[in-house]
Amino acid sequence: MTESRRERKKQQTRRLLTETAIRLFAEQGYEQTTVAQIAEAADVATKTFFNYFPSKEDVLFADNGPSSAVPLEVIASRGPGESVADLLLRAYEAMRADYLSLDTGLRDPALMRIYARLLLSVPALQARALHMTFKVQREMAAALLKVYPDELDPVGAAAVVGALAGGAQQAALTSMELGEPEERFWASVRRGVEIALRGHPQTRQTPSVATSAADDRHGR
Repeated sequence: MTESRRERKKQQTRRLLTETAIRLFAEQGYEQTTVAQIAEAADVATKTFFNYFPSKEDVLFADNGPSSAVPLEVIASRGPGESVADLLLRAYEAMRADYLSLDTGLRDPALMRIYARLLLSVPALQARALHMTFKVQREMAAALLKVYPDELDPVGAAAVVGALAGGAQQAALTSMELGEPEERFWASVRRGVEIALRGHPQTRQTPSVATSAADDRHGR
């Protein structure tokens, strides 16, 4: 019971530091905000901050960055006859469930929007996010090649994983910019993933149909 209370206290402090840091980044700017200011605003010692995060950058990535453990486990469990799209959709749902199980400071829609703006506007954070995302994508592509040895080549595996990541990220950012509530946010991300993996109705035309439609528009 004592250990459980201690763990809950740690999670509360970690979440407080995350929420405080994000709010200060929004108010003062990422570069202008120091670890000491975050600790003071959260009413903890600077040493306490470093017990939870190695740097202020890690506040945004320690619990919220992409992880390959969950999708790799799902990919390795491919069922007989399961398509690439179905398997990756299952991997996405597992990643979503894993994220929602975490007690992070980014469940608040307002904080999620600030987080997205920071990733889009701060070069150091953009670089860190891209590095982490590309690492996970490479690991997922390699795992796909193992379970689809006769259906995918390295380029195809990399492309389909890139499509999944791009669809999810762009749908999420757009949903945040629109200020959609959490339930709608996740529906939008799911839609982005499905479009990436299965295609949008407007992109499913055959080349001859697409060419004919373009000719008609230009009076040819």
